[in-house]
Amino acid sequence: MITTDFVHGSPCWLDIGAPDVPATVRFYGSVFGWEFQSWGSDPEAGEYGGFRLDGKGVGGIGPLTEEGARSAWMIYFKTDDADATAQAVERQGGTVRVQPFDANGWGRMAQLTDPQGGQFAVWQAGEKAQGGMEAADQPGALCWTELYTTDAAGAKAFYGSLFGWTTQDMPLPGDGDGAYSLITPAGQPEERMHGGLMQLPAKDLSVNGGRPYWHPVFATTDCDATVAKVTENGGSVQMGPEDAEGVGRLAVCIDPNGADFVVLKPSEM
Repeated sequence: MITTDFVHGSPCWLDIGAPDVPATVRFYGSVFGWEFQSWGSDPEAGEYGGFRLDGKGVGGIGPLTEEGARSAWMIYFKTDDADATAQAVERQGGTVRVQPFDANGWGRMAQLTDPQGGQFAVWQAGEKAQGGMEAADQPGALCWTELYTTDAAGAKAFYGSLFGWTTQDMPLPGDGDGAYSLITPAGQPEERMHGGLMQLPAKDLSVNGGRPYWHPVFATTDCDATVAKVTENGGSVQMGPEDAEGVGRLAVCIDPNGADFVVLKPSEM
């Protein structure tokens, strides 16, 4: 489960770059009941802000600024040293897309790409920050992270070296060769599992042009009702809703800008 007492390598924040911030705010507000809090604006880029649920921060949003990039959710993992992590990424064959920089005293961050092409970010909290999101593993908040990659073995080796993650492979139903790898932060018990990774061929990664990508999973009390809100507000459904044994009822959704995310009603909820 994802918690807000962050440890090294655990998910601690997420945000989305959008071509139309106000429209995207309206979409996610309608789907999850999120409220928007402005953090200010840039005369050229546009407005930045946060999503809040019952007064607690659950994510951020800003204008899409990377040239040629698609609108997508970016998942941040906690680090105690953003500069050292960025250097380690380069040593292991990854790429530093945005060099570590200070975020107005709130912390230090960097945007990175793993050797297979999956994009992620790291966050080193500063004195002003509480560390990241204020709500997790509840309806309307992040409850899981997931990497679709073309090379599961390579991804496990990279992130295992970078963050110390341990993985546990579970066979995929109906597929004798496939496996889903459960991810746990270094030194943590199994109940602190925060995500999974799965190998897929490039043809099944069309959302990102055949390249690996991370996406968030948001909890809901009613998967079908949430999916209905997605489609009613201009989004679409890539898969589901369907039941996954031992997991819950889930659907892979696409927002009006093409950013993918999963909604899940966990089995125990």
